[in-house]
This record gives sequence, structure tokens and C-alpha cells, in this order.
Amino acid sequence: MSGYLAVLVVVLIFIVIFQIAKASEYVSILKGEKKARQQSNRVNGFLMISFLVLGLIGVYYCNELLRGKMGSGAASEQGEGIDNMIMWTLIITGIVFVITQILLFWFAFKYQEKEGQKAFYFPHNNKLELIWTVIPAIALTILVAIGLRHWFRITSEAPKDAMIVEITGKQFNWLIRYPGKDGQLGRKFFKNINEATNPVGQDWDDQLNKDDYMVNEMHLVVNKPVKLIIGSRDVIHDVGLSHFRMKMDAVPGIPTTLWFTPKYTSAEMKKREDNPDFVYEISCDQMCGSGHYSMKANIIVETQAEFDAWAAKQKTQFGLAHESATPPAAPAADSTQKAVAVNVVKH
Repeated sequence: MSGYLAVLVVVLIFIVIFQIAKASEYVSILKGEKKARQQSNRVNGFLMISFLVLGLIGVYYCNELLRGKMGSGAASEQGEGIDNMIMWTLIITGIVFVITQILLFWFAFKYQEKEGQKAFYFPHNNKLELIWTVIPAIALTILVAIGLRHWFRITSEAPKDAMIVEITGKQFNWLIRYPGKDGQLGRKFFKNINEATNPVGQDWDDQLNKDDYMVNEMHLVVNKPVKLIIGSRDVIHDVGLSHFRMKMDAVPGIPTTLWFTPKYTSAEMKKREDNPDFVYEISCDQMCGSGHYSMKANIIVETQAEFDAWAAKQKTQFGLAHESATPPAAPAADSTQKAVAVNVVKH
């Protein structure tokens, strides 16, 4: 019984609040606040139109101000297609944005509260619902299909002549490994990881590991496809290659891949960007800890001859690991010192 009384009391409270609100509205009308509200709506309507005009002018001004200052375009063949996709996405969504914003602010001005004007409400319109459902669905399906085409392209099997480079993320730097003359990377196992001598856990029993080498910066050959084999030693990272318009997650225990073809050497990009200090960069595009901001590495794009000369100077990781593991031989004793020691003993 007490439960029913509690519900009845709550209902009565809501009825009282509703009646007070209605009475306040009637009092406001009697006091002339309706005219004040309409005047306020006119001011707001004018401000809406002003904001619309100034906003569109601002969008145009920012576009003209930043035109040509967003870099010289994609530095990879695949990146050109991605740039083109982004351009068409911006055109389509830009047109929709301008149309909807104009209608939004114009309607707020045109259909403001006025004497003799009453809002018309209709709960259902099949034609309108069909238009604003089907057309956006078709447009978005086309954009998604274009995006999937580019995604499948860069994650598909790389050309047979592609370079192979392995890049492994760890807090907070990149470990870069190249296959040697055999063109194949040796296998690795996480239990073999040694920070000083074996940072990616190479299996030294695998003959393919004997000529692999590791470096601090990535070297690529211009106009030659490169396949990146991407992994992580700890948390999720992300290989970000902004100049090539590429990125791919580095996931612990799950290798990921992508491939692309660089179009310009580093020297050519310095001229294109009009920046003598320009350098291609690998960044981590996934928040990975307190040192995330510093997780970077450089990329050098060069000719085949320059790459071959650089690669010939690299020492294999197998050699470095076993060199550091072998204790230095004791220096041979000097023959003169031996003779002196013998004479001392005799005397």
C-alpha cells in the first residue's frame, strides 16, 4: 500500500510542476514577454545569417592561405592514388557541408517565430526519407569501395623484385633489419631477444640469419618497390610514413605488411620542398607511452648504386653478436720481460 502512495505522490508532484510551468508561460504572455522573445529571435536570426556568411568567407580564406603549403604531394606511386581519393572525398563532403550549412542557418532565419506564422509539423514523409537515406548510402558506398581498393593494393603480395625490410617497434624506437645477399630474412624467436646483441631475437642456428644486418635508419631505392614486414616487441605501435601516404599498425605477435614504391630520392625531395634540411621520416602514429613523441627514424631514398655502396659497408648482426660474445685474447708476454723474470728467479 505504501508503494502505491509513493507512486501517487510522485505523479502529483509532476502534475503540479507542469501546471506551474504553464501558469508561468501564461503570465509571461500577459506581461508582454512574447514580444520580447520574438525580438530576441529576430536578433538571433540575423546573427545566424552573419555567422553563415563570415564562416564561409573564413573557410575560403583559410583554403587560399594554406593552398600549396601542405607539401609537394605524395612521394610514392601508391600515395598518389590515396591523395586523389582524399581529394574527391573532400570535394563530395565539402559540397554536402556547404549545402547543409546554408540550409541550416537560412532556415533558422526564415522560419523564426513571427506573428501569424505557425510551424508545420509532419511526422512522416517517404519521399524525403528515401532521398536522405539512399543518396548518402550510395555516395558513402562508393567512397568506401575506393578506399578498399587502395587498401587491398598496398597490402597485397608485393612484386617479386621488391626489396624486403623488417621494421620492429619497441618503446621507444624502431629496429630495422635487412636480409643479406640471399634476399631472405632469417627466423626469430622472442625468447632469443637480448638487448645488447640480439634485439629482435634472431635464431643463430638458421643459416638465413648469418648475413642479415640491422641499422638505425632505413635506406630505400628510388623507383623500386619495397615490402615492409612490421612487428612490435611490446605494445601496439604504428609505422607512419606521411610523405608516402602510408601507415600500418605494429602489433605484438602478429606481423603486418605493406608495400609501396618511392618516387623521389631524398636529394630530389629537398629541391621539391625547397628545404635543404628535408628528411623522410618514420613516426609512431599510435599512442604507445610516455616517450611516444620521440619514436622516430629517418629514411634515405637513393639510387641503386648508392644503396649498394651503403649496404656493402654494413656488418651482419650475427658477426656483431658473436664478436661481442667472444672474450678478447690475453696479450702475449714480451720476450724481454720473460728473460728478466727468469734471471730474477735464478738469483
